[in-house]
Amino acid sequence: MQPVSIIATVLNEHQDIASLVESLLAQHPPAAEVVVVDGGSTDGTWEWLASAQSSDARLVAIRDASCNLKRSAGPISRGRNVAIAAAKSAIIACADAGCAYAPDWLANLTAPIVAGRAEYALGGTCVDANDHTVWDVAAAPFFSVKLASHEPTKSCTARSMAFTKALWQRISGFPETVFFGEDTLFDLAARARTSPAFVHNAKAMYHPHYTFRSACRQLALYSVSDGQSRVRWPRLFRNAARCLLEVLATLSLGWTLVPLFVVLALESWYAFHRDQQYLPQFGPKALVARFAFSVAVPWVVAVNHLRGLFTPMPLPNRQNT
Repeated sequence: MQPVSIIATVLNEHQDIASLVESLLAQHPPAAEVVVVDGGSTDGTWEWLASAQSSDARLVAIRDASCNLKRSAGPISRGRNVAIAAAKSAIIACADAGCAYAPDWLANLTAPIVAGRAEYALGGTCVDANDHTVWDVAAAPFFSVKLASHEPTKSCTARSMAFTKALWQRISGFPETVFFGEDTLFDLAARARTSPAFVHNAKAMYHPHYTFRSACRQLALYSVSDGQSRVRWPRLFRNAARCLLEVLATLSLGWTLVPLFVVLALESWYAFHRDQQYLPQFGPKALVARFAFSVAVPWVVAVNHLRGLFTPMPLPNRQNT
C-alpha cells in the first residue's frame, strides 16, 4: 500500500479525542502518519495529543491558534489545510472529531486512489450503532448519514474523504472563507476536475449526540452557510414548497381535511422512505422522533437558507462575538 497520511483538525474535543485518534492509529494496514491540528483547545485536548504523540511516533500533533474563529473565518478549513501542508504522503485521508473508524476504513477508502483509478474518493457516514441518541437516528438522513454501514452513499462529507495531495493543490485547498459547508465547496471544486470514486464500505461512524434542539441548530447553521455560499438552490426550493403546502393545508382546515391528509402523507414519505427497512430496529421512539424532526426540517432549512443570503461571513459564533 502506498503511504497515506490521515489528517484531522480539532478544537476542545476532550471527550472524543481518544476514540478518534486511537481508531485512526489502529488502521490496518497502518497509516504512515496521523496529523492532527489543534486550533487552541482549552479543555485538555492539546495535552492529551501531546502525551499521545510521545507514545506513538506516527501521531503528529500541531498546535496552531490561527485555526480558530478568533483569527480565521474558516477555522475548520484552515486546520485541514495546515494538516495537509504538513503531511508527508502523496495520498491524504480526512477524518473528523465526533467519529470513530473501523480498522479497514483507510484501506477501503483509499483503494481506488492507490490502484490509480481515481484521484478523489468519498466514503460517507453512518450512525454509530454503539454510541448514539434517538435524535442522531432521527436526524440522520437530513445530514446525509446512513443507518447501516453497508448502504451506498454519495455523501461528500470530509468525515470520510480521500484525495491526492496534487488534487488538493490544484483546488487551492479547502476554502477558508466559510465556517460550515467547506467540504461541500471542496467537493464541487474537486468534481469540476475529476470524478469521485464512491466507496460504500468506508464510512465514518458518527456520534454527534444530538438533542432535538442541537440537531435543528446544526441544520440551521448548515443552511445559513448554503445561503452565504449560494449553493444547494434545489434544496431551498424543495423545502420552501413543503412549507407553503403546510400553510395552505392549515388555512383550508375550515373547509376540508383533504389537504391536511395529503401533507401528512407527504411528510411521512419524506421522514421514512430513505431507510424504512432499518429505522424500526431503533424502536418506536426513533420513529416518532424521525417524523417530528422531518416536519421541522423544511422550516429550518428554508428560513435559514434565506437568512444566509443576507448574512455576512463569518457566521456569528461564541468564539468571535
